Amino acid sequence: LYVADTGKHEVRRFQLGEKNGILVAGGNGQGSVLNQLNSPACLVVDRQQNVYVSDINNHRVMKWVEGATEGIVVAGGQGEGSALTQLYYPSGLFVDTLGTLYVADTSNHRVMRWTQGATQGT
Repeated sequence: LYVADTGKHEVRRFQLGEKNGILVAGGNGQGSVLNQLNSPACLVVDRQQNVYVSDINNHRVMKWVEGATEGIVVAGGQGEGSALTQLYYPSGLFVDTLGTLYVADTSNHRVMRWTQGATQGT
């Protein structure tokens, strides 16, 4: 079970019977550097166990590889806005079998698609 803790700005993975879980994303306080999150909300885990997190107040989606101490910005991260390189309070996420990321870009009232390695969405 993966839990996005918006108040602690982190994501933890819990196994049956665990009380504290294992930190898998964030955990370094609120912020915008690559080892921080700012109000993580939705998340999805792909087949390779990569964790994708909608980092709402940073207007980006971060990918955290298992064991990583920093995330990778895979969508947005250019401040809030409506350009194809930007997101505006991203929420729901989905990753398909090809690694294409779909983002519910809440305040822009759109769904964005980001292929692997893309610098902008469509």
